[in-house]
Amino acid sequence: MKKLISSVSPHINSPITTQKIMLDVVLALCPALIASAIIFGWRALLVVGVCVAVCIFSEWCFEKICKKENTISDLSAVVTGMLLAFNLPVSIPLWQAAFGSVVAIVMVKQLFGGIGQNFANPAITARIIMMTAFSGTMTTWTFPDAVSSATPLAAAVKGEALTSYKDLFLGWHGGCLGETCSLAILIGGAYLLIRRVISWYTPVAFVGTVALMSLFCGKDVLYQILAGGLLLGAFFMATDYSSTPASKSGKIIFGIGCGLITVLIRFWGNFPEGVSFSILLMNILTPYIERLTHSKPLTGGAKK
Repeated sequence: MKKLISSVSPHINSPITTQKIMLDVVLALCPALIASAIIFGWRALLVVGVCVAVCIFSEWCFEKICKKENTISDLSAVVTGMLLAFNLPVSIPLWQAAFGSVVAIVMVKQLFGGIGQNFANPAITARIIMMTAFSGTMTTWTFPDAVSSATPLAAAVKGEALTSYKDLFLGWHGGCLGETCSLAILIGGAYLLIRRVISWYTPVAFVGTVALMSLFCGKDVLYQILAGGLLLGAFFMATDYSSTPASKSGKIIFGIGCGLITVLIRFWGNFPEGVSFSILLMNILTPYIERLTHSKPLTGGAKK
């Protein structure tokens, strides 16, 4: 007689595993990785390598010390390391990149219970902490010719010459490693949509809100979409499973909220970019959005 196992729902077997999902995300990030190496040179690969290696090592050490099951094989630490590196300038000191990686894995992910239990996106939170702790190096942007320059959004705020649409699309301008080449990000985002790793609700709501608000405020819509980290944030960080709503309506509300906060910070805040702050703030509101939009069961007990 076979042994019967009793467990809570769901009871659906699926070939889709965390490892396979994370592998798809890694593959989707590869176009932006290649673009960053072409645009910024070999040091871009070094920054990414340091972030990924430290994230993996931090996760392994924490789980070893706490006598928890080892999870580095699920590739989630690799994704966190790549996303964090993509949010850093190429000139960042390597020890600061390593510090941010430890913060992302230990403070934001593992201390809250590990994958699936973190309340905020680890890479986004680590970047904001690094911006506070290392404001100088985190806002020093190096153009491919090794000359420091302002990002396209910062140049627009200062009234300087704007970057051409072509350079914005191909990534020939200063900025974070993974956010400059819009073409590479769109290729990766399309891959995730085709593979059904993410749905279109949040990215479309996020980018669409920024576009509509930019049009309403008299800004260059296409420039606001292609410049900065909007596309990277919309496709790769605002779609994080554990820190964003699960329902369709929740995803749309989340995307709209991210878009509104991004526009408020870009146009009226002290920072030229607001994508990271918007995603973190909406991560905090996710439980309330979930409560508002959760599906109601078709049947239930009688009212007392």
